[in-house]
Amino acid sequence: MQQQMNTQQPSAMPQPPQIISTKDALYFTDMLSWNLLAMKKAHFFASQCQDKEVSAAIEKAGQMHQRHYQQILSHLQNTGRPKTPMQ
Repeated sequence: MQQQMNTQQPSAMPQPPQIISTKDALYFTDMLSWNLLAMKKAHFFASQCQDKEVSAAIEKAGQMHQRHYQQILSHLQNTGRPKTPMQ
């Protein structure tokens, strides 16, 4: 008996949840850390590189990680607290 595999992609959430789990919060922390570390390493290696084209490519990769870091941070800040105080 063969099982059919579900090939449909899960649909994206139309809106983020109001509360995130501890596991999700830790994953956000990890994502920020990974991007920050990659950005720092790229900047360091670009400064050590003597070939200008390679250095520029590494800097570009570092800037990409910086953008990702800022995007994650802005998403977290935008979903933080309600705009009006609760009564």
